[in-house]
Amino acid sequence: MKGFLKKVAACLLMGCLFCGCTTKAGEAKQAQPEEDELEIGMCFDSFVIERWEKDRDVFVSTASSLGATVNVQNANGDVTKQIEQIRYLIEKKVDCIVTIAIDAEALTDVVADAKKAGIPVVCYDRLIANVNADLYISFDNEKVGNMLGSAIVSSGAKKVIMICGPLTDKNVPMVNQGFTKLMNANNVEIIDTYNCEGWKAELGGAYVYDHMDVVRNADAIMCGNDDVATSVIKALAVAQLAGEIPVVGQDADLPACQHIVQGTQLMTVYKPVGKLAEEAAKLSVQLAQGQTLNVMNKINDGEHNIPYVAIEPVAVDKDNLDEVIIDGGFHSREDVYLNTLDSEKSQ
Repeated sequence: MKGFLKKVAACLLMGCLFCGCTTKAGEAKQAQPEEDELEIGMCFDSFVIERWEKDRDVFVSTASSLGATVNVQNANGDVTKQIEQIRYLIEKKVDCIVTIAIDAEALTDVVADAKKAGIPVVCYDRLIANVNADLYISFDNEKVGNMLGSAIVSSGAKKVIMICGPLTDKNVPMVNQGFTKLMNANNVEIIDTYNCEGWKAELGGAYVYDHMDVVRNADAIMCGNDDVATSVIKALAVAQLAGEIPVVGQDADLPACQHIVQGTQLMTVYKPVGKLAEEAAKLSVQLAQGQTLNVMNKINDGEHNIPYVAIEPVAVDKDNLDEVIIDGGFHSREDVYLNTLDSEKSQ
């Protein structure tokens, strides 16, 4: 009897082992389509600037709806780390790499390596020179500079300070070009120019503290983005100059919109990041699929003419802020008017 039971037990054990192997094989077969799924690597400068989280969320959502996963990397402003992350994405053999470059020149070699590995590269918002990227998608940066300049000219300013972003960001020279052209055309004197290394906003405020004699001689201050503008406005407030010296910036960050309704910032340039990220995701998926992009416009990266998609920016001041920012769903009315006593606007 015991011998019989041992035989039955042995048969049951073998059956279980056999069934277990079959189940695992079935699971592996079912997982196979996930391995074939398109994967896009997206490497961000950092998420310190408010807008980047919006870009990320829209891009990931759009790519996912098109059947691609997005491997998001955050370099936290460290260019060495960003290079390592791009190399990781190359080794992982992703189907497309999207970069928001910290230092365009520092990334030239690693992006060239991605191209050599047959991986399409998208320069998102910031151009990387001389690498023949498959796409550069951004806003019309010269037009952004022109809009900043138009607001300053309209304010009647005759002397302006430029507190810009770092020249390692290739967008900065383009914005500055659009701005200075308008200043020259309207006889507005640029009395000083300062670049905030690494887009460190606090350096803008530090400039104001350290150069108060120059600041008091200025009629307006152009800031490279709203983060810098916020730091500048805080420093001006200490000197009781907030609202006295017009300040302009870009990105339509929430603090900037609050400053506009408070009267301490003249205007901002709203860049519809949702539209940018959605279009970038669609085109990145096409590249990942091996498709040729149907993009007519080109931009020269220094050596090559590459496909270029430019999204139109919008100048925003107190007159159209409600329509563009609030009605457009970029920020809520409650948040924009949080710090004001304007009961009519906050209702």
